[in-house]
Amino acid sequence: MSYDRLRIMNTRSGFKTAALAVALISGSGSLLLTAAPTLAQTGATQQDRALASTNELAQRHYRRGNTYNNLERFDEAVTEYQLAVAADPNLADAYRNLANIFLSQDKFNEAITNLQRFIALQNNQPGTPLTASLKTVGELLRRAERFDEAIDYDIRAIAADPRDDSQVHLMANRYDNAGHSDKAIRIYQQAVASIPGNAFMNRNLGRLLEREGRLEDALAQYKKAAETDTSAQYYRELIQNLEARLAQMQGSVIAQG
Repeated sequence: MSYDRLRIMNTRSGFKTAALAVALISGSGSLLLTAAPTLAQTGATQQDRALASTNELAQRHYRRGNTYNNLERFDEAVTEYQLAVAADPNLADAYRNLANIFLSQDKFNEAITNLQRFIALQNNQPGTPLTASLKTVGELLRRAERFDEAIDYDIRAIAADPRDDSQVHLMANRYDNAGHSDKAIRIYQQAVASIPGNAFMNRNLGRLLEREGRLEDALAQYKKAAETDTSAQYYRELIQNLEARLAQMQGSVIAQG
């Protein structure tokens, strides 16, 4: 996947993806939040009033950011969103919108940082924005070869959207080709847990385990694949070949003993 496929386009109605393989954040820049009732009328404390003032300041900058964003005045939008999160560091939508802008400008490190902040504020609440953000930040981190950071986001992305089995192979191949076979194994382990009934996932996990010398574990995965897809002769052949290999190894050990 090229970086071009990660670019986000802006419209008057807010952000939308441009043939984005990892369908990034689907939030709209047009969201307006209504102000809370006047706290002075509720007998709020001075601390409450100060907090309300800070929140209103954050919302004011956020709304201005949305306006500039819709006008495609992106530098000014960035400034306003940054002022918004300075006033309220928990304003998740501002981080999401910043990430969109930075992606459209190919500023990937800045996009990663803001996606990570947005994700951290979601508290694992399921939803399309979180799922899309997990996929995107994992992809960006892998492309930056920040594999130790990427793996946890990738694992969470698979669990969040098990229907997207194509992402599993892309992730695992990237890790494996980069010499991180342990992470490729983790990807397929999550896949067989999140996508039960997919024999090909068991087969791929088995092949990696066999290559790493974990033969008994590999055999278990081949057997699971054969049980799942009883019509496939290929899986039965994998079992027969590995069982023959294990028997030969055991025979050699006995002979040496």
